[in-house]
Formats: sequence, structure tokens, C-alpha cells
Amino acid sequence: MKCAPSPNDLTEHRAPRSRRSAVPVFLIVTSVVVFAASPARADSCPTAKDDIDTDRPDVTNSAVVVPVGSLQFENGANLNARDGGRSVDGTNTRARLGIVPCFELLVDLPSYVGNVRAPGSSGFTNVAPGIKWQISPIPGKFDLSFASGVALPTGAVDIAGRGAQPYVQFPWAVELHDGWGFSGMLTEFFRPVDPISKRTTETTFVLEKSLTEKFKLFTEYVGDYPDGAVPTQLWNSGGLYRLSPTQQVDFHIAFGLNHNSPTYVVGVGYSFRFDRLFAGMQK
Repeated sequence: MKCAPSPNDLTEHRAPRSRRSAVPVFLIVTSVVVFAASPARADSCPTAKDDIDTDRPDVTNSAVVVPVGSLQFENGANLNARDGGRSVDGTNTRARLGIVPCFELLVDLPSYVGNVRAPGSSGFTNVAPGIKWQISPIPGKFDLSFASGVALPTGAVDIAGRGAQPYVQFPWAVELHDGWGFSGMLTEFFRPVDPISKRTTETTFVLEKSLTEKFKLFTEYVGDYPDGAVPTQLWNSGGLYRLSPTQQVDFHIAFGLNHNSPTYVVGVGYSFRFDRLFAGMQK
């Protein structure tokens, strides 16, 4: 499950009010702040020698980009329970391509949401292209990235909502001691043409522990706060196992913390990476 085109893959929101002018103002301010910052050094960003690092299975995305010349596919499927209904969704595919050091292009491909037991709707989600830039003021100790994109109105309205839906995002991560790590993400989602839902702020916090070089567990808080509406809050936990430096399997299970949240979400995933796609690359 990954969060880019919607508040997150675990939840659905209907926020009643927001100021339409907040979208361009927020985007302009964010762009100025990000591009005024000092760029990360090319030698501090991931290379093909580094192990795969994905934006799943937690909602919080990785604070680092994929290596230059690498194409990464992250895939998953979920079983969701909400308001007495059941649904499944997949394949939740995100494709990420490193084009220059510290910078990647990404796209969330349409996933199919199938209603298993009413209430609920079925249909495809939107396609959502975007970009991600790794700022990383202290690479390997404190990593920070800026991401932005837009969910294009290609999916079913009952599933994906109306109109183009831009987002801006700041994932970060701090390395602690003895295999522990702490990370989080701040995201602003906008639905400027939706007559009901206009803006949602999402905050996430993750505590993770590497049990071995290949196996990691995490626990995560996810809070979505739509303007003027009841928030959605989840506790999400799971783990990942690296089959090889370029392959990963994962799982997660989430539980709602209030009446506005899903009852539970259970998911599994598989991710893989192709390296050195650009001619002349030696790393």
C-alpha cells in the first residue's frame, strides 16, 4: 500500500470544506523552500550496489530515491473491511525510475478495487505520475526527500473521486542504534474540483527494527485529517524480507483507531528492481 494519489491506500475521505486558493499558494511556497535548499551530493545518493529500498509496505514512503539507471516495481494486494463490507484491491503497482543522481520519476498505475461484500463500490483507481528528489541533509543518518505528483482523473469516480488531485509530500528517516530506525511523512492531498472534499493533511510515524540484514519489522501510526471533518486514524504493522539485493516480499496488517476508519486491512507485496539500464553506467 502506498500513498500518493489518495490520502492513503488504507482509507477514503469526504472532507466538506476548504479554501480553493490554498492549493496554488501551498504549491508555490513548497517549491520555493525545496529548490532553495542545498542539493544532495551525487555520491551520497543510492547506487546499484545498495539493496532495494521500497515505498511499501508501510504508508510512509522511503526517504531515499532509486539509483540512477534503475527501474523499480513495487506491487501489492489488500483485503479491506469497512462498515460491514469487504473489498480487495491490487496490484497497487508503483514504478520508480532513477534518471539523475538523487532524483527519480515515479508513477502509480491504476489498481482494481473489487467489492466482495456490500456496502462498497468496484472500479479502477487513477493513474498518478510524480517526481521525487532526495535532499538528505545528513545522508544515512537523517534522510529527507520531497515528492510531488497528481492523480489524473482516469479511474472510477466512486473509487478515486473527481478531477485531478495533486499532492506534495516530505518523507524523512532517522537512523538510530542497534538496527532501530524512526521515520515519518507529511503529505498534503488536494481535490480542487471535488464539491465535498478539498484538502487532507496526512501525518505518519514509523518505528522499525532490523532483526537481520534481510528481515525488518515495523509499526506505524497513520492519521488523515480532512478540513472540517472527522479524522481517520490507523495502526499499521508488518515486515519485509529481502530475497536478494534487488527483490523483496512484505506483509502488513492495519486496524482502525476510530469509527471513521477501516475495521482492518491485510496486505502482501512483492517488489523488484532492474539496474544499469542506462548505457555507460559503471556503478
